[in-house]
Order: sequence, then C-alpha cells, then structure tokens
Amino acid sequence: MARILFVMTGAKHWTLDDGTQHPTGFWAEEFVSPYQVFVDAGHEVAVATPGGVVPTVDRASLEPDVNGGEENADAFERAVEENPVLKAPLRLEDVDPSEYSAVFYPGGHGPMEDLADNADSARVLTHTVDTETPLGVLCHAPAALLAARREDGSHVFSGYRLTSFTNEEEKQVGLADKAAWLLQDRLEGIGADFTAGDPWQPHVVHDRSLYTGQNPASSTALAAEVSRALT
Repeated sequence: MARILFVMTGAKHWTLDDGTQHPTGFWAEEFVSPYQVFVDAGHEVAVATPGGVVPTVDRASLEPDVNGGEENADAFERAVEENPVLKAPLRLEDVDPSEYSAVFYPGGHGPMEDLADNADSARVLTHTVDTETPLGVLCHAPAALLAARREDGSHVFSGYRLTSFTNEEEKQVGLADKAAWLLQDRLEGIGADFTAGDPWQPHVVHDRSLYTGQNPASSTALAAEVSRALT
C-alpha cells in the first residue's frame, strides 16, 4: 500500500479579467474517479489544501449534462459528500512530501486562483519531481506548475512534455474571452512542450515522473497511469 497526497484548491471562485468572481472549486469527477482508482488499488489517500480549508466542489461539475445523466451526477455528489478525507484536509503548509509515494492534483478552475502562485505547492512539486516521485496533474491543476521555480528563477517544468485544459476547450465553455489568462498560453510561456488532444477526449501525457491529463475525461486514465507507476 502506498500513501498518495492529493493537493487540492481551497478557492471558491476564479477571478475573471473584469474582476468578476466566477464560482468554482474542484471538479467532482477529477477527485472522485482518481480517488477510486487509488483506493481500489489498495492505496491510502490524504488531501491537503492551502490553509487546510475544506475544499469546495464546483457545483457545475455535479450537473447531469456534464456527467452523462442524473444517475452519474447523483453518484458523484454522494461520493463527494460522503468522503471523509475531504472533510479533514491537511494544511499544505505543513505537508512533508517525502512521506508520500505519489502526489496528485485534481483540477477545476480553483487552482487557477490559489495554486498558480502558491509557494507551498511549489515546494511540494519541486521535491516530487526532484525525487522522481510519480506526479499526476489534471485539467486546470497544471496552473500549479507555474509557481515552481529554481533559485535562479528558472521554471522547474520548462522542457517537460505535458498537457492541460486547452485554449479550445476554454473557448467552448465560454470563458476564454473572460479569463485574465489562459492556462495553455502560460504553460507554453514557461517553456513547456505542450500537447493538445481532441477537445473533451481523454488525453494523458507522460514525461519522466510527470503525468498530466487534459480534461475531466482524462481522470481515470491519468490515475491509472500513476497507479501503475507505483507497482
């Protein structure tokens, strides 16, 4: 059994370019499906957030139209509401990443708000890649990678082949023109080798110990690859 750390957003909103606070949090499927993959494989999961705040689920991620119907939406909502690790997160500030065999970042727009410049998250990420510990980062959570810099100012993830929620997908959800910045643009700007799959289709990229998934549909496949890396 391995111990896996989920680093999650504590944000309840995403600040748009005009200052509007767009309600958000973590995306239900991006927590629930990977959590189930890891638990079914016999692993233990802990959750950490900035300040140890209880993470907020993005209510949009519980709508039937993004979950293939009411039954699936209800199942995700129950899984979120009944999960004990979500109710008692660790303080990210206090986390020792050396205590974990893998680290996983679920997405949702929340990481764009509070993890893109978070020094404690950057500390965890840098230790994780430097020790070649499996690191899974999903959808909008690669925003956290932007904060990881070396002492000389260089970006830890410059040159890594990776993916995230794409500009095209952000356009299709109607938020690209409202965003203060787009994740794909920023990742390319730090020198990442960005690869985009078809919108809304599963797309997972592996480079060294980094595993990234493009969108919610990539949740299970991404977690499965990280889990395989632990065997």
